Amino acid sequence: MTPLHVIGNTIREVLAAIPMPVVRGLFLAVLIGLLIWVLRLPQSETTAQSESGRTGMNLKWGAALAILLQIVIYAIF
Repeated sequence: MTPLHVIGNTIREVLAAIPMPVVRGLFLAVLIGLLIWVLRLPQSETTAQSESGRTGMNLKWGAALAILLQIVIYAIF
């Protein structure tokens, strides 16, 4: 076995020892952090402009809804 195999096996054993509820919590924490970041973005950064140059709808709320749905799905299942 090469030294890379030993390093890879060690990393695999360490990561396999992490309980799944902890991994799930960390994943949900990342999604919640992303949701907070999206909600704090200024409207000028989240408003799409149409081809005619007019400002369109604020995309922040659609993105927040999509992330919120992901949080609910991953929290339930």
